[in-house]
Amino acid sequence: MTRPCRNTLVIMSDEHSRKVMGAYGNARVRTPHLDTLAARGTLFQNAYCNSPICVPSRASLHTGLYPHQIRYWDNAMPYDGRVPSWGHALQAAGRPVTSIGKLHFRDAECATGFDEQIAPLHVKDGLGDPSTLLRRDPPARPGTRQLSAMTGRGETPYWDYDREVAERAEAWLATPGREEGWTLFVSFVLPHFPLNAPARFRRLYDAEGLDPPKAPGYRPENETMAAMRGLLDFQDHFESDAQVRESVAHYYALCSALDENVGRVLAALADSGAEERTTVIYASDHGENLGARGYWGKSTLWEESVGVPLVIAGPGIPAGRVNPTPVSLVDLYPTILDLAGAEAPGPHPGASLVDLAQTTQPDRPVFAEYHAVGAKSGMAMIRLGRWKLIECVGDTPLFYDLQTDPEELVNLAGSGDPDHAAALAACRVAMREIADPEAINAQAFADQAELVERLGGERKIREFVPLAFTDPRDAREPA
Repeated sequence: MTRPCRNTLVIMSDEHSRKVMGAYGNARVRTPHLDTLAARGTLFQNAYCNSPICVPSRASLHTGLYPHQIRYWDNAMPYDGRVPSWGHALQAAGRPVTSIGKLHFRDAECATGFDEQIAPLHVKDGLGDPSTLLRRDPPARPGTRQLSAMTGRGETPYWDYDREVAERAEAWLATPGREEGWTLFVSFVLPHFPLNAPARFRRLYDAEGLDPPKAPGYRPENETMAAMRGLLDFQDHFESDAQVRESVAHYYALCSALDENVGRVLAALADSGAEERTTVIYASDHGENLGARGYWGKSTLWEESVGVPLVIAGPGIPAGRVNPTPVSLVDLYPTILDLAGAEAPGPHPGASLVDLAQTTQPDRPVFAEYHAVGAKSGMAMIRLGRWKLIECVGDTPLFYDLQTDPEELVNLAGSGDPDHAAALAACRVAMREIADPEAINAQAFADQAELVERLGGERKIREFVPLAFTDPRDAREPA
């Protein structure tokens, strides 16, 4: 195909649910810059991450492979360059590639495919959160109480960091004489919790005017989700319904703060004169439950958590199009290489968004998995047309018809309806063409057990204090 342009700007956020973005139909949130980007490009209506937690999701999107293929399972297994990334492929093709902002890799010393890392944020101490390795008998997570108590009080420590990322991106784009054919990865942390927004963004929202979290009386339908709800118990530490609503308002405000920084980067691109020769991709590494069913943060395979915004705009990309084709973050790998005219070294499961934007493939399967904190057994998801299956190994599955039940409130597994049974069987066949949930569950536990021993055994692991979040004040690398 003819390459639509020479430069690629990838803008990432962290924990941005596609349900809280104007272009995805949310009339209450103010995200004008992201909405403008969507209007001049293609918005993928059904986009997903491949693991709804930071570290494995980012390892997956950079390598273009599913977590079970690369075996970076959780937040104690940060990407270290062992598996080649799209950055490595760009370097091999002689294309300049730079990152600005959050990577959440092991450290800046690992060769992860960037010529330069500007203001990078990596996992704490090169280890991340080893406490998450103890999944069958997990230690308590005091950070859930801490985060609930912090909500709405002061500003998130991420605000200053993201402002710096925007400033560094503006300066990079304004540099004269830059060689064409570059790829720039600009990665923000907002709207990741803690849910504390700057006052000027918080003033945009009336907490009483926002919808409260849905299904507050939800009772977990299997032991897997019950155990997760018991461990990740943010909801239990809120003092009142008013504080819950305040948390929702602060999340909205953080989305608006993110949007302002995205707008700054896009304005700098326009001012640089390179906009007409640049494809822009916006995505998030995972979503946010935001209190739905009593769950906060990520870690579930429901739409709020596993669903992400994904927009591509630039020369040759259909403008103003909402595309229903299911896509996921592994599609970024072939997209970035496609735009750069570089070859992928070996097979990858994704497809170029440049091509997908031109067509509609509503039955394209999308796969995600989760083997991290809160999950006593592995979880695997497949989206197949209108149907969505979440397998919880050794437990009752969750099965939804997203056409009639987009909020995933009615589990159809075991409904007795023959049409549902046939659709469930088809989803299981399609899932096993990608991965066997039982096999990858066993591999994840084996790899995690091996790492526990390498770090000194279970007793040593229990000495680590579980992280509430990665604070950029003590975990970022030198600029």
